[in-house]
Amino acid sequence: MSAPFEGLGVFYLGREVADGAVTDVPVLYDAADLTTHAFIVGMTGSGKTGLGIGLLEEAALDGIPVIAIDPKGDLGNLALQFPSLAAEDFRPWIDESEATRDGISPDELAAKTAATWRRGLDGWGQPAERIQRLRDAADVRIYTPGSDAGLPVSVLGSLAPPAQTAGSEGFRDRVDATVGGLLTLLEVDAEPTSAEHVFLSRVVTDAWTAGKTLAVEDLIKALLTPPFDTLGVMSVDDFFPERDRKGLAMALNGLVASPGFSAWSQGPPLDADRLFFGDAGKPQISVLSIAHLNDAERMFFVTRLLGEVVAWTRQQSGTGSLRAVLYMDEIFGYLPPSANPPTKALLLTLLKQARAFGLGLVLATQNPVDLDYKALANCGTWLVGRLQTERDKERLLDGLEGAAKGGLSRSDLDALLSGLGKRRFLLHNVHESAPTVMETRWAMSYLAGPLTREQIGVLMTDLKTAEADDLPAPAAEPTTPASVSPSGEPEAGTRPDLPGVPEVILAGSPADVYVPRLLARAEVPYVRARPEVDHTARHALLAEVADVPDWASAEALPDRPETTASPADGAAYAPVPSALADAANYDRWGDDLKRRLQTERPLVLLQSPETKLTSRPDEDERAFRIRIGQVAREARDAQKETLRERYAKKLKTLEDRMDRAEQAVDREAAQASQRKMDTVVRVGTTLLGAFLGRRSSRSTLSQIGVTARSAGRMSKEASDVQRAEETLAALKAEYADLDAQLQREMDDIDLQASPESADLETVEVQARQTDMHVVEMALAWVPYRRGADGRLVRA
Repeated sequence: MSAPFEGLGVFYLGREVADGAVTDVPVLYDAADLTTHAFIVGMTGSGKTGLGIGLLEEAALDGIPVIAIDPKGDLGNLALQFPSLAAEDFRPWIDESEATRDGISPDELAAKTAATWRRGLDGWGQPAERIQRLRDAADVRIYTPGSDAGLPVSVLGSLAPPAQTAGSEGFRDRVDATVGGLLTLLEVDAEPTSAEHVFLSRVVTDAWTAGKTLAVEDLIKALLTPPFDTLGVMSVDDFFPERDRKGLAMALNGLVASPGFSAWSQGPPLDADRLFFGDAGKPQISVLSIAHLNDAERMFFVTRLLGEVVAWTRQQSGTGSLRAVLYMDEIFGYLPPSANPPTKALLLTLLKQARAFGLGLVLATQNPVDLDYKALANCGTWLVGRLQTERDKERLLDGLEGAAKGGLSRSDLDALLSGLGKRRFLLHNVHESAPTVMETRWAMSYLAGPLTREQIGVLMTDLKTAEADDLPAPAAEPTTPASVSPSGEPEAGTRPDLPGVPEVILAGSPADVYVPRLLARAEVPYVRARPEVDHTARHALLAEVADVPDWASAEALPDRPETTASPADGAAYAPVPSALADAANYDRWGDDLKRRLQTERPLVLLQSPETKLTSRPDEDERAFRIRIGQVAREARDAQKETLRERYAKKLKTLEDRMDRAEQAVDREAAQASQRKMDTVVRVGTTLLGAFLGRRSSRSTLSQIGVTARSAGRMSKEASDVQRAEETLAALKAEYADLDAQLQREMDDIDLQASPESADLETVEVQARQTDMHVVEMALAWVPYRRGADGRLVRA
């Protein structure tokens, strides 16, 4: 059987402490309990960072992705995982000044450190193979927003509309977070009622409602030339005077013009889903290192990130299993008890709502007074280390005293907190019967201390190179449309009259030339009983036509391409091929399109033989593998809960019998003790009476007989005690065997192969032509503009 802490679904945090000494009893934390969030508090030197890193290691081993916000630079240590535990692995990360102080060479210090780490892991039952499993389970990526030291992430490159419906609570939260974070970066009042916030919120809301992506430049233009006349019942100028708008525009322009702006707009867009999972759906530990940023920049970034996490959460299905972890080290200033920074509302929203979707928050700080009390009340797990002040301890005692179920008094809890040393924490979990004092296990990652930007750069070099190699190639030079002469000049300049031919004009930037194409839109229903499919795909294709449409090279457009009723003034029109000018061809092309869609556009789905799941029509392989992992995790947790319920009644029966057996031992021991005392008294009294001659010989003999019988009963009482103790020991052994049997069955569930990396099968579903519907078949005038070199490019 595997080590008791190796089962999936449990986090090995450390070992229990009893009477001041570390025991062999592991502290195993149920992963599902983290959906009710956790709070870690401890002064500098308490071991808080090591505990947090250990918890995140356990999450990664369980296939749980992590986003970790790192204001100090410590969490990057998660990337220092050395399965071979070789001295040369540690050498680049040791503090050479420490070697100088110790009077040894850096190489000797590296060897010493490697040996220390090996002994530490051995002492906590963790073989080197466990580090390798950790490396295989999740990739560690360190992002440095606003800097090119680590992996880049674009925070200001574009402001894309969220997936939530316009007007919904999630949509409004996203707008508030985006605007609030941006104003905080500019050190402008970010209160939701301020003129700056209201104006920009309206600009963002209108654009996102229309499905448009914004850039900071668009906000500057809106400030200088407002796209609306009123805000509420007041004119824009009265509510937010032109002078003030221009001042804010200047501040935003200064941001765009600053040398550091490019660093905020490089890399992939900030996206919680891409931070939690890699391209293939593999879980990630994404460390967002913000130690290099100033306070305003940190607040801006954390606000934007939390807004993305809230949006991601609301796109997930409900679950009782842990799906992902959001960890934030040093929460000071982001969730204060009195002030209202833009991060506060977002964090409170996550604490109240994220548990329903499987997101667990872990918030760490040095002082409990750093957190709003409502936030503490929403954390089901408290991990309390050594505290700085009596005030800190008193505040936590107020909460712990009411929450403790194990009958511990305030004085008991006070004594436990007062006796905590380094790496020792009081674990209070609302899902357990009583608090536990534990010592944290040895971290598998090397705890080198805060990483410098240069060290982060070294760690992420290979990933940065790989990502650069994966960037899409530059777009090919646009070719001149077939209906335009090689010189780039249109063959004809006026729009032809085409009787009976349906026409549309595609929208675009001001056009110099309109080129004719065939626009085809069709609805294709896919229906199948097994696997159950009922899906309608909508296709919009833009094809060139010579004699017949070139469907093979047709350009895919959005389902409802944007059109306009007003062509650009002065634009020329390229000649229309004769086939496109013949209205009789359009119905025939509709039938041809159906045949093509049936044979060339089947609905391709993925199936997982292990889980019997089938991908959804709009679900790519990455998203499907992520869902497989979550479904498997939920099934595992359900199996465990069923096992617990099945064994709970048996274990409870044994517990009751053990209680009664312990009472019997106490009762028999008390009776035996009393009988022993009575016998001793009788013997003493008899001997004393005989010695003093106060009784007749006959009476003395009678008393000696009574005393002998009493001694016999004392012997019987001793036998009764022994039998009661043997009964209790047998019950304890039976309980231990039953508990071990439960653990073995739990291990059988845990040790099944992970389905996320399992092979997938494909299923093709063909549509019937008779079910298809050609929504539109029309001549589309496509706008082109003339480039600086005179060539025509798509507008």
